[in-house]
Amino acid sequence: MLHNVCRISKGFTLTELLIVLVIIGLLAALVGPVLYQHINPAKQSVARAQMENFMSGLDSYFLDTGKFPSTQQGLAVLRAHPEGEPKWNGPYLKKEVPLDPWGNPYLYRAPGRNGGYEIISYGADGKEGGDGDNADINSWEAKK
Repeated sequence: MLHNVCRISKGFTLTELLIVLVIIGLLAALVGPVLYQHINPAKQSVARAQMENFMSGLDSYFLDTGKFPSTQQGLAVLRAHPEGEPKWNGPYLKKEVPLDPWGNPYLYRAPGRNGGYEIISYGADGKEGGDGDNADINSWEAKK
């Protein structure tokens, strides 16, 4: 008889589990949009930081060779010795040239619109122009 009176409950009821799931859902609905608003500015900051890294490498390349890489050579010359460039003293980047934070390649032009060179990420949409998440990020604006 004593055995039946001292029964210990093992586990949760379905109602308790449903209440916990509803609370978690409400928290996710409140916190999710706030976190999402911080993701894209972070991606833009990463793109600017990567451009700063490329710019340092390009400046070192220029000091060694006396010129910036051509548009055709691109940023790849910061890692691999280009043919016919005896003064190359790289690699000028520690790792391979990454894609931008949205998975698109960076656009490199030399000479650029403002002289020297320019590096561009077209943002989330991968197209020139745009606002907000789709805004272009340019090397001459990288320090913003």
